[in-house]
Order: sequence, then C-alpha cells, then structure tokens
Amino acid sequence: MLVVGVLVVVIVVLVDRQLRARLIEQLTQTLSHEAAFVAAQWNAGVDADSLADVAGRALASRVTLIAPDGRVVGDTDYGGAALVSTGDAIELYAESNTARGVVRVSMPAERFESTVRASRLNIAAGGLIALVAAMVLAALFARAVSRPVVELRDVARRIAAGDLSRRPSLTAPGEVGELAIAIHQVADQLAARQEAHRAERGLFSELAESLNEGALQVDARQQIIRINETARRLLGTREPVPFSVELLPRDRTLRAAVADAVAGRQTDGAECEVQDRTLRLTARPLEGGGAVVALFDLTPLRKADAVRRDFVANVSHELRTPLTVVSGFAETLATDDPPDDVRRQFAAHILSNTQRMQRIVDDLLDLSRIESGRWIPNASSVDVAACAADAIAAPARDATRRGVVVSVDVGPEAGVVWADPTALRQVLGNLVENAVRHTAEGTVTVFSRNVEGAVEVGVRDTGSGIPSEHVFRIFERFYRVDDGRARDVGGTGLGLSIVRHFVEAHGGTVRAESELGVGTTITARFPVPAVTGP
Repeated sequence: MLVVGVLVVVIVVLVDRQLRARLIEQLTQTLSHEAAFVAAQWNAGVDADSLADVAGRALASRVTLIAPDGRVVGDTDYGGAALVSTGDAIELYAESNTARGVVRVSMPAERFESTVRASRLNIAAGGLIALVAAMVLAALFARAVSRPVVELRDVARRIAAGDLSRRPSLTAPGEVGELAIAIHQVADQLAARQEAHRAERGLFSELAESLNEGALQVDARQQIIRINETARRLLGTREPVPFSVELLPRDRTLRAAVADAVAGRQTDGAECEVQDRTLRLTARPLEGGGAVVALFDLTPLRKADAVRRDFVANVSHELRTPLTVVSGFAETLATDDPPDDVRRQFAAHILSNTQRMQRIVDDLLDLSRIESGRWIPNASSVDVAACAADAIAAPARDATRRGVVVSVDVGPEAGVVWADPTALRQVLGNLVENAVRHTAEGTVTVFSRNVEGAVEVGVRDTGSGIPSEHVFRIFERFYRVDDGRARDVGGTGLGLSIVRHFVEAHGGTVRAESELGVGTTITARFPVPAVTGP
C-alpha cells in the first residue's frame, strides 16, 4: 500500500510537469502557425481591427495587431480606446513579423491549466482506485499468508510445550508448505523419540522396582531424584522426589557414603544399621555429578544365621540329654553286672531315650523335606471323622492314664476337607498328642467347622494354657513355653512347627488361641478348591 501510494504521488508530479510542458510546446507551435496565417492576411487596405476580430473569432484566440511604432492597431478582445490595453490575464502567445507590423496570437493560460488540472484529477482518481485495489489485494494476500503462518506458529508452540499430538493441517506448495511438512516431520520424530524415551524409562523403572536391592540416585545438589520402592522400605521414607539427603535416616555411615560419592569417592561393602535392619551399601559417583547408592538388606541373612546357630544349639541340646542317659546306662551295663531287674530298668531307659532321639530325627527329616520343597501335598477329599479317629488312637492309652477324655466334634458341612490324607493325620496326631501331653483330667476335642467357605480343623483342650506372650512363638522349632516340663513329658519341640509347615503347604493358615488355666485351641484352616467347569 505504501509503495502504491508513493507511486501515485510520483506519477501525479511527473505527469503534471510533463503534461504542462508538452501542452505549452504544442500550443506554442499552434499559436505560431496561427500568427503566421493572420500575418499573411494583413495586407494594405485591410482594416487591422476588423481583421483581428474576424481572425480571433475564427481561431478562438486573441489576435493582436501591433504597428511598427508599437501601437496596437487591432485586437480581438478590445476595441477603440481600449486598443492600448493588453489586459491583466496571464496568456500564452506567439508572434509573427510582417512588413506592416507584428501579429500576436495568444490564449489565456487558464485554458491549458484546466486541462492539466483535469489530467491531474484523473490520474489521482486512478491512483486512488489502484490504492484501494492494492489494499484489497494486500488484505487477501496477508490473510492467505498469515493464516498458515499463524497456524504453524501455534503448532510449533504446542510442540515446544510438549503436545506432540498437534500437526499442521496445511498442504500447500511453496516455502510455507515445505515448512509445514518440515514441522510435521519434526513432530513425528520427537514423538517417536519421546515414546522410545518413555519406554526406556518405563523399562528402567520396572527394572529398578523389581530389584531386591534398594537403589537411589543423588544429584550434585544432594537431592534424591530417583528411589525405588525397596529403598523406600529399607530407609523408611515416603517423601516425594526430589527431596534432600537430609531427610534420609541419620546414620553416620549412610550419610558419609552419600557425601563421599557426591564428592567423587567410591564406597563398597559398608554396613549400617537403619530401621532395625542391617544394610550393606555401595555408593559410586556418576559422571557429570551426583551419585548412585545401592542398599542390600542383610537382615534376613543375619536372621538365617541366627536360626541356624539356634537350630544347631537346640538339636545339640535336645540330643545331649538322651545321649547322656543312653551313654550312662550303656556304660554301666558294659562295666558292671547289675541284677536282672536293674538291667531291665536300664534297658527300658535306653529304649525310651533312643525312641525319643528317633522321634527328633524323624521330625527333623519331615521338616527338612517340607521346607526344601521336596514334599508336595497330594490333596483329595478326606473324611475328617475317620482321620480324627486314626489321630486319637495312638495317644488314647496316655489320655486314659491321665484322665483325659478325647472326643470328635465334626460340624455340619465340614465332614470332608480337601487335604493330603497322610499330612492331615500327622497334623491331627501332633495336635492331639500335644494337647493330651499338656492336659490333666480334662477334655481334648478334635473338631471341624465350615467358616466363610473354608474348612477349619483343629484341637481344643482344657489344659494348663499358654501365657499370651508366648502364643505367637509356639510354632517355632524347638520353642517351649516351659522347657523343663516339656522334656519331662517327652516333647521334641518340633510338632507344632511341623503342623504349621504342613498346613501352609496346602495354602492354608494355622492359629493358636490360649488362656492360662482354661485351655488352648489350635485351628488349621484349609481352603476349598475352586470349582472348574466341565
């Protein structure tokens, strides 16, 4: 629009000058020819003023005849006494000399000035029309160009903000179309790279979360920027990342290892105590700053070591007494010659303690077989009443001697349990034997009941009961509430542990309820198998 406006102004100025000069040149030539023509008509005997009038009317110009002495002898516009006046208007004229004087033909300058003004107005009007047309074309062009450019700008901004789903809709030739195609390709590449990065991060996150070790990453500002669930559990923190190292447990070894790793020094195999756990940590610096820390929970290993030590000690302790008895009596029999009744008594003690050691060994073998996974229950529908009858047959004599009444109480819809028959007999046998052993002049009842779709089988007694602080530990190997009394009645300390392992191998649970002086109830819950379609 500015260019068109300037061009219009320049054209008006140039055309005004050129048109004026051209008109003056042409009019001057015409006036010269007319003056020569009138001069040819000015002869002797011709009235000069009349000639001027006639010629002026014919030529539509002012004709003035001037005598050699400078007098105006004829003029188209003036006559008589006014012949001496030339008027006040600006005129364009041409002269022709003759023997009788000078013929001058003139015309007012206003005549060609009006032509110049009309031409100027026409050019200005044309320029205005061109300017309006330029405005319309400029608006259309700007709209055609700016709309795709604005769209590309908006798409580029959305892509830069992370919205890679946006694509330019423009498909046009030229540079704008090529730019749209380029932005489309860039968005596709960014989306592919972002998806690959997201998949890689997801894989890394899943890998980190699947580790049994705790893993955390610290940046150069000592901020935790990544931490897996294992590390959160071991360190007891739920702070959202990023969070400061200062929020980690205040263990000197842990803090020192993190600080050294951030400073570029590696730590391997250090141990620390956090949240009642023994952790082994490795801290290594990262290129570009920061560090990564790995935590391994040594607590289960330490507990396993303690269990093994306790197991060896317990087995040694359990076997030492009967071995001592057997050794003592056998040595007496080997070195002395006691009477027959004493010899039979010694032999009975040797047999009793040998059987006790045999029971310990058998129970240990059962536990080893179950815990190692070599034993898998062969479950089937087992009649609870028949299995309970088999279980109470062995301790029946001891129960009668103690004045204990053993009974079976099978509840409705609980007559059959899905279990391994041999395992269920051993579970009930251990429970009945244990109940009879700790009950004096009371009752021992084998029961079953249907609870919430599962069958519970157990044994309740009216014996001495168990203190509440010991109830949760009675299923541990070799654990005894009253160590001396248990050995006196012949227990190995492994029966309830075997019961727990058998029940859990079926996918069930076992629990104990007891009250001092009232009795104890131990219940094994066996799940009912899912019913499959035909």
